[in-house]
Amino acid sequence: MGNTLAEKVWDRHVVRRGESQEPDLLYIDLHLVHEVTSPQAFDGLRLAGRPVRRPDLTVATEDHNVPTVDTTLPIADAVSRLQVETLRKNCAQFGIPLYRMNHREQGIVHIIGPQLGLTQPGLTVVCGDSHTSTHGAFGAMAFGIGTSEVEHVLATQTLPLKPFRTMAINVTSSTGRLPEGVTSKDIILAIIAKIGTGGGQGYVLEYRGNVVENLSMEARMTICNMSIEAGARAGLIAPEPG
Repeated sequence: MGNTLAEKVWDRHVVRRGESQEPDLLYIDLHLVHEVTSPQAFDGLRLAGRPVRRPDLTVATEDHNVPTVDTTLPIADAVSRLQVETLRKNCAQFGIPLYRMNHREQGIVHIIGPQLGLTQPGLTVVCGDSHTSTHGAFGAMAFGIGTSEVEHVLATQTLPLKPFRTMAINVTSSTGRLPEGVTSKDIILAIIAKIGTGGGQGYVLEYRGNVVENLSMEARMTICNMSIEAGARAGLIAPEPG
């Protein structure tokens, strides 16, 4: 039996195969950074005297603490302002490209990767946010990581991880199309209702079938994004051939 898409991507990124119960060491192609989960990671680099291993594969944006109004004014909330200012200082010190407030490319961290063409099929993508699984809509192995893992990727461009299990979810219909009034969010909510909010725990959910094949990229992003609500580590949809 052939490997799943997730297993193929994993195997192509293994730097060192773990022995016995040890995790594999996985190479990371793209690391997205924002202001909430990165400050302690950068502090860890400073304390250890380490640089960022691949700033060219690291992209930062101001996201979680950015106001939606009065964006030309200083951020009113003191904690939010401190986090954003800290990200700016860290990116300047470690040479990481940063899309600041009011920059034309600034936006939601899960969206700018696809918009800027950074997210590509077959890549490994990580970010300190669980909904990084959104990028799986483009055939990338994408998942959220914690602050200590953010530091590890910044320092080494790798992550020690045990391989995820994979679960195929087939969504089909006689026409290959959704009925009128049904959306991609209805699909993922129906899946969660069927397998439970912990049904995907430890898995990469691979969505297949003629309905999925006919969905727009935005709809695929919604499904992969909400894989986390099923407890999964990631969601993944094979890219279209050609």
